Amino acid sequence: MQTSISGPDGPLSQPVWSQRQTLTAFALILAAWAIAVSIWPLTGSVVPWDSKNQFYPTLRYLGTALASGELPLWNPYHFGGHPSAADPQSLLFTPTMLFFGWLVPEPSMQAFDVVVFAHFLPGALAFVPLFRRRGWHPAGAVAAALVFMLGGSATARLQHTGMIFSYGFFPLAFWLLEEAMDRRSYRYGVLFALSAAMMVIGRDQVAFLCALTLIALAAQRIWCAPQPLAYFKSRLGLLLSMGLIGGALLAVPVILTMQFLATSTRPSFGFGVAAMGSLPPESLATILFGNVFGSLRWTYDYWGPDWHSLSEGTWTDRATNYLFVGTIPALLLLWHGVAGGRLFAREFRFFLVLGLIALFYALGRYTPGFEVIFDHLPGVNLYRRPADATFVINIALAFAAGYLVHRYATDGLPRWNRASLGPLRAMLPLLALGLLVAAVASALVFAIRGGHVSSALTEIGIGLAAAMLAMIAIAKTSATAQWRGAVAMVLVTLTGAELIGRHAASALNAEPAERYTVYTKLPPEQLQGIQILKRELAERNARGEYPRVEILGLKGAWQNASMVLGIEDIIGYNPLRLADYERAIGPGENAEDPNLRRFPTSFRGYECELASLLGLDYIVLDRPARQLPRHFPRLTDAEVVYGTGRMWIYRLNTSVPRAYVAHHVTPVDSEAVLGQEELPEFNRETEALIDEDGMRMLKGAYAPAGADQSKAKGTARIIAYQRNSVTLEVESSDNGVLVLHDIDYPGWEAWVDGERRPILRANLLFRGVEIGPGKHRVEFHFRPMSFENLVAAASNLVKSEEKPIRTAIASPLQ
Repeated sequence: MQTSISGPDGPLSQPVWSQRQTLTAFALILAAWAIAVSIWPLTGSVVPWDSKNQFYPTLRYLGTALASGELPLWNPYHFGGHPSAADPQSLLFTPTMLFFGWLVPEPSMQAFDVVVFAHFLPGALAFVPLFRRRGWHPAGAVAAALVFMLGGSATARLQHTGMIFSYGFFPLAFWLLEEAMDRRSYRYGVLFALSAAMMVIGRDQVAFLCALTLIALAAQRIWCAPQPLAYFKSRLGLLLSMGLIGGALLAVPVILTMQFLATSTRPSFGFGVAAMGSLPPESLATILFGNVFGSLRWTYDYWGPDWHSLSEGTWTDRATNYLFVGTIPALLLLWHGVAGGRLFAREFRFFLVLGLIALFYALGRYTPGFEVIFDHLPGVNLYRRPADATFVINIALAFAAGYLVHRYATDGLPRWNRASLGPLRAMLPLLALGLLVAAVASALVFAIRGGHVSSALTEIGIGLAAAMLAMIAIAKTSATAQWRGAVAMVLVTLTGAELIGRHAASALNAEPAERYTVYTKLPPEQLQGIQILKRELAERNARGEYPRVEILGLKGAWQNASMVLGIEDIIGYNPLRLADYERAIGPGENAEDPNLRRFPTSFRGYECELASLLGLDYIVLDRPARQLPRHFPRLTDAEVVYGTGRMWIYRLNTSVPRAYVAHHVTPVDSEAVLGQEELPEFNRETEALIDEDGMRMLKGAYAPAGADQSKAKGTARIIAYQRNSVTLEVESSDNGVLVLHDIDYPGWEAWVDGERRPILRANLLFRGVEIGPGKHRVEFHFRPMSFENLVAAASNLVKSEEKPIRTAIASPLQ
């Protein structure tokens, strides 16, 4: 087949692909996708862990809100109140999931998995035009798409839904950028900006790295042009247009996320934190031998590099460290790519450099000089796991697999002569052999430590035997181009079969759907308990009471089930939480393990003053309270509402009203008080602690705390409580502050009788607004996307000075 390389000013010649070849390539990719995605429902399994513990309940919350006519900008069911509009994992700004949530408000877990897996298709199908415009063989495009969808991190980390979304749009954006720049086409430029925005909207590290890659691609095309300056000038308008469109699409979600990060538990990370998320070099053995560390064993007895096998410690695991892309692609990488020198061809050089840079980035602390990059390259310190670059490694491996299939189909076997390889003709085979030996040696070291030598040798032996058979077959059927084309399709078919067989619904990405019954059909004992709890909450809500709940110790999906059940939980599962809330309440990142629940000095127990202000009145546990870990405060006065088996519900009877009117105020430094041993004493019915910054916004005169409190009276009643708004009827005999015990956060607005009033930070964490004497209608609305809030957030980002990195951690009791 003839090769056509696109030049900087457009294709040098039209690719020699027939319409039939193009349609066949599309059809094969779609068929492989359909077969792979069907394995989960056919085996009764679902994509587990974060997919169902975090992203699925988030989608259910999104769908329920949309069905009721609300856009869920705020989530009252998560950590006492959570800014969904600013959380990258809320799916709120992901157009595909927003549409899915609107279309199917209560999707099944299996439907959710299919939609997530469908996000591979834009990228996988984009390999067809990417290879076609280069004149590379159609079989190569299919091979690349298979590795992209089913290789390495793509399936090993399928649970990380947000990263899958970012990853899935990258090849499409890559192709559209090439077309836009080569054609000087504003139409393609607009399409590129849209696809790149879809890729970056997840605001995760995969999106960040893919965005840097697209910038590098644009720079490479400018640099490689015959006249770089003229080429740049001729496309300056196009580049600016794409940047402006993309920037406009991303401005709001990015500003909101940066606003959240500045007040969250993860404003940024120090190098020591990120170092723990580096890819262990020994993991590279899985490129050649997928199960050499037991990564795919359903017994979960993984013996490869992870926290218990590395003396330096690591946060990576068997899924993060898994890179296998298929036996035949691995064979071609070593044989044709490295030993045969084809990976070093000029037409593939960009992808080779991309793969190497991604590898060095993923290795993190194992890469000399990475600390300098981490400290000085903007954006890198926002992420804690350099190993996320394995997604980019898989993209590079996909291009490599496809390109090597193309070279085999068009050029046959590599030639080891001076004309083909020059002075490297002896070194490259030795390099390939050295990489193979290193992979085997590193695998055996861990196998010996873990006592799994036999299993590791079996995997290595099977891999080498299969590779040897493939080598013999390829060598014997490479005489003519016609034979090679047929053999290439056979190799692609075998690769697809192996990747589907090994990776679809594997131990890395599947668990029985029955483990997530909280979303489908609860066991009778849990169903009865939840029904009793929800009935009590509904009765109290009807009386104007709004108690909150802590669900702790129940496994897996229970951590965020409150979003689906409609229960105001004060904890949950999310790496991003408000820093002040974390310091004050100590919920921790997950609600599954009671040993991780902390009790800071401001929240000494479930009957403390802050728990009462928060409205915490129910505890849902997986065991009787007496069996909780020793560091837990005792529930001495709590009533058992329900208790049997794996569900125990306690009522505390200590919460105060969600809203009240205070006529006496005490100025406090909220940040300083949260770090003190004791909270200030105050009357929770007539007094309010007002942050010092808010005192100047008060217009009325207020008696100090402890003054005569018999004269002024006030009442507050919640008449409407929705996701993004709260409406109250308030009556006061004098000037006062209405305190609402809902979490304070930028973007909330207060309106008194239709007049905008400033929100005061009251009682350390909550919201307040000043009112005058008489009857009032007070409304709180969460409007984070208002022009005022966006300008304030952007201004704070520009003006803020760099501060020492500090991850918020609850201070434990001494």
